[in-house]
Amino acid sequence: MRSIPLRLWALAILSALLQVLPFPIAGPAPLWRRLFCWFCLTPLLLALVSHDKAGRSLRPAQTAMLAYLSGFLWYMGNCYWIYQTMHIYGEIPRVASVGILILFSLYVALYHALFGALVGLLRKKLSVQTVLWTVPFLWVGVELARALITGFPWDLLGYTQVDNLLLTRLAPWTGVMGLSFVVAFVNVLWIARIPYRKGKSLVPGIAVALLLVLTVDLVSALRNIPKSPTSASAVLLQENINVGAQGAIVPESKEQMLTAFTELSLHPGFAGQATPAITTKPQIIAWPEAPTEFIDGDPIFRSTLGALAIKAQTPVVVNSISIGPRNPSGHHDEYNSADFFQPDGTYAGHYDKMRLVPFGEYVPYKPLFFFAGDLLGSLPFVPGLQRRLFPSGGKQYGVFICYESIFGDDIRRFADDGAEVLVNISDDGWYGDSSAPWEHLDMVRMRAIENGRWIVRATNTGITAAIDPLGRITATMPRHIRGSIEVKFDYSTGKTFYTRFGDWFGWLCAIVAALLLAIAHTKRSGKVVKA
Repeated sequence: MRSIPLRLWALAILSALLQVLPFPIAGPAPLWRRLFCWFCLTPLLLALVSHDKAGRSLRPAQTAMLAYLSGFLWYMGNCYWIYQTMHIYGEIPRVASVGILILFSLYVALYHALFGALVGLLRKKLSVQTVLWTVPFLWVGVELARALITGFPWDLLGYTQVDNLLLTRLAPWTGVMGLSFVVAFVNVLWIARIPYRKGKSLVPGIAVALLLVLTVDLVSALRNIPKSPTSASAVLLQENINVGAQGAIVPESKEQMLTAFTELSLHPGFAGQATPAITTKPQIIAWPEAPTEFIDGDPIFRSTLGALAIKAQTPVVVNSISIGPRNPSGHHDEYNSADFFQPDGTYAGHYDKMRLVPFGEYVPYKPLFFFAGDLLGSLPFVPGLQRRLFPSGGKQYGVFICYESIFGDDIRRFADDGAEVLVNISDDGWYGDSSAPWEHLDMVRMRAIENGRWIVRATNTGITAAIDPLGRITATMPRHIRGSIEVKFDYSTGKTFYTRFGDWFGWLCAIVAALLLAIAHTKRSGKVVKA
């Protein structure tokens, strides 16, 4: 790769840094930093359509390497919390934790490399301007591949617009990938030429880009959209159980936790404070995913939760470990589950988590991360196989657990099956005070927007919140405290276009990208005339 000019490597690195900025870094991303999304890809695109030292167009291998470097650095910056999770909470040595982060970034950056290679392939026979207009289709097609192949669609480009009340109107139609397309398109406008009379001019491209950027951000700043109506309430518990070896809380017995959590469910507030009992019957009580290790079949656990449901006269959702039949190795399969108790105390069954957390609940690609398997030990969970709803009081509840929230095409199936409100239970304590809890929250908010559903979210250490169908947080409580909060929400039976058809837009972009590659290949064979 010696023939690649140094300035092109510099552009790839600059793009990586700019791609980090629009996302949360150590807390929620401020609106001014979201602005960087509108030109974060531009330096990389400039590099990919440039020439080598001999004045020739870059080969696909060269464009792939430039994009690979950019992707690797972006993942190192965006997912730096993997080191913290592995070292502090997983008790893995520093060197091994750094190794996991590096290997992970090297692996998932292959998608950036794929994007760069596709740009290089098209550039071999198509003009620079034609290639640039294909970029949004290529980018979204690669995002779809991230979701389908690796199963890690974390922080897609469109999530930078979760606060944009104008642009998110696309999400109920296209999902988050439609927003990614718009952001990638604006990035292209900065360097693409638009035909103007007999010649070509760069000015219209810049003008259109500026107009789009100013419009969407000015509209986003107008926070005068009315509040979403509510007709129901939920009590959300935040258990605040410290995760891993660094936890300072004295370990509690399961009986002590059940007693404390039951009291907070009946008397919303902060632990240790005298609070009155709830005055109106909530429609649901939700306990978060947390390392309580409650066993689904434990008689004490079931009787305690059943008694809580009867006393509150409302359904209760709580996290547990479900024990399955013996597997071929002679051990029982274990599932990360959400149990549901009816208002009369009846145990209504459980939903088993279908998307497990890499390195937290299983080791992905064990041949690559062979040392991580030894360090993490025998991870117990296996994925669930069936999605289910819980009916109660004439309403349908869809419950999803933690990491599942980043898969839009999965969550929309709950709404498509008839869920009238979505309940998210999560344990973000493993992330500490890194960017991850806020990144995760943005993705949960996007699920509410895509499906036009309220989401009530109970987390172990925060961020516990109620989210309206526009993705706005209507109620929340401070992080890192034990307590509970009563929030308002509403039910909905309508289905958005995205709820019905899922990631159709991502598939459309992937098909367009494939057709473009086929056309480019045909042109190399001399079967079509030059455009």
